[in-house]
Amino acid sequence: MARGRKAEVKALDGALSKAPSAPSWLPEHGKKEWRRVVPQLVADRKIAAHELQTVEAYCLAVANLRQAEAIVAKDGPTYVSPSGELKRHPATTLVKEAIEAARRLAVELGLTPAARAKNKGGSPGNDEDDAFGDL
Repeated sequence: MARGRKAEVKALDGALSKAPSAPSWLPEHGKKEWRRVVPQLVADRKIAAHELQTVEAYCLAVANLRQAEAIVAKDGPTYVSPSGELKRHPATTLVKEAIEAARRLAVELGLTPAARAKNKGGSPGNDEDDAFGDL
């Protein structure tokens, strides 16, 4: 896999001005995550309507993570197979995959500390103290 510089998340000219409601199909944990992150993305002018599918995917990954974690908490991380072998519970793989997906999407959306440190956010033309204006 090729590695390179991560894209910087910047304020968008076509950014949403109002946070939309979470999609009805999202599981409850996904809706909670939506209500947590979308208002801030909108306030920071970092999300446009055509990018909401990325937020949906992120929220779904978080919901899947919570669901898989609940299964592992209930059943334990291992089980005894019919042949008597101790094996990893299949839900542990789901946890791992959901963590990886949520992390990748969080970076893409500028939700991690590292992504925010690189971020040049803010709406265009909002620096009133700048002697150069919007050059």
